[in-house]
Amino acid sequence: MNLSRKAFLRVSCFSLLGAAMRKTAAAFGSTFSRKVQWGMAVDIRKCARRPECTACIDVCDQAHNVPRVPDKRHEVRWIWKDTPEHAFEGEDFRYSSIAKLPVMLMCNHCDDPPCVRVCPTQATWKREDGIVAMDWHRCIGCRYCMAACPYESRSFNWVDPRPYIKTANPEFPTRTKGVVEKCTFCVERISQGREPACVEACPEKALIFGNVMDANSEIRRMLSSRDHVTRKPELGTGPNVFYLL
Repeated sequence: MNLSRKAFLRVSCFSLLGAAMRKTAAAFGSTFSRKVQWGMAVDIRKCARRPECTACIDVCDQAHNVPRVPDKRHEVRWIWKDTPEHAFEGEDFRYSSIAKLPVMLMCNHCDDPPCVRVCPTQATWKREDGIVAMDWHRCIGCRYCMAACPYESRSFNWVDPRPYIKTANPEFPTRTKGVVEKCTFCVERISQGREPACVEACPEKALIFGNVMDANSEIRRMLSSRDHVTRKPELGTGPNVFYLL
């Protein structure tokens, strides 16, 4: 069959459009059909009751062998604190009661994580339960994921991290120089039916962890009843760490 140039272009356009629509439908279908999407809600006001508290950071570092490197240029962090001005860049909190409260930050385990798209070795991927996971053995240290993450949630081991681990946890692997790491939502604990270590350690119970797809979960009830924000929602990554105002 011979097609004119005009007919060929018309068929090609419809084919490309159909492919794009199928891809979009598949993406939305996977999102809405998924029964589990783990998420974290952080109650900023409760957290601020103890502004100097680092319980969540300390327990996370100990559980996951996160090194305490004194040189800030080589800092490795899974959880850290910052001001609302930096945490919610572009948002105006000058007249808000949380304007000067410390904000707990971590990997957002996004619905559409840009870090996953750029990783050339699939060292980082998204699990069926929504957690953005990492395989440190596959990481080649290209740092594309760090460049793609708009939340600065990943750290690179510029030096051997092991000498900077005070008391190593033998049940969790240590990393090596030249790989990237980040918060994993404590997948090793979730598999045992436990909450992340930071949630258990928080003295103010400021952290709520659960399945945001479950209408009866505590996190869904909190998100339904409290005003909340996410970091940089305009980017369309779909963060699953929420901040209760």
